[in-house]
Amino acid sequence: MIAVASRIRLEDRECPLSTTVQHVGEWWTLLILHDAFDGYTRFDQFQESLDISSSMLTTRLKTLVADGLLERRPYQTNPVRHEYVLTELGHSLRPVIVALAAWGNSRLAPAERSMILVDAHTGDEVEPVVVDAGTGQRLDDSNAYVFAAGPAASDAMRNRYARPRV
Repeated sequence: MIAVASRIRLEDRECPLSTTVQHVGEWWTLLILHDAFDGYTRFDQFQESLDISSSMLTTRLKTLVADGLLERRPYQTNPVRHEYVLTELGHSLRPVIVALAAWGNSRLAPAERSMILVDAHTGDEVEPVVVDAGTGQRLDDSNAYVFAAGPAASDAMRNRYARPRV
C-alpha cells in the first residue's frame, strides 16, 4: 500500500506566517489586492488589468470576500452588478504589498523597474522599510531582531525558540 501525503491545512498551523499565506499567498490574490489598492473595484477592471480567466477571478474574489479582505457591494440594479471594495482588514495589507513590490524592485536595476513607490504630493521616489513603531529602528537586521515564542505558543513553538540561534 502506498501512503499518500495529505496536504497540511495552513490555518491549522500555529505560525502566523502560515495564516498569512493561507489568506494571501496565492499569486492571483496578491495581484487582485494590488489592483484594489490602485482603485480597481469592478470585475471587468480586474479581468482586463490582470488578463485572468472569469472562473479564476470569480473564485479569488469569493475567497477575498469570505476572508473579509474585500466587501462585495451592488453598484447597479438592472442588471445587478457588484463592486469589490477593500475592507479595513484588506487595507491593513497595504504595507505587505508595498514591501513585496519593493523587494521585487530591489532585484532590478532602476531603469528596469516598471513601477515605483512615490510620495503622492511630491512625486519623489521613496524607499519603504519596516521599522519598530516604538523605537523607529529598522527591523531588517536579523541579528538584532528575532522571532520568539508568544503568549499562545505551544510547547513545540516554545522549544523551537528556546534553542540557541545560529
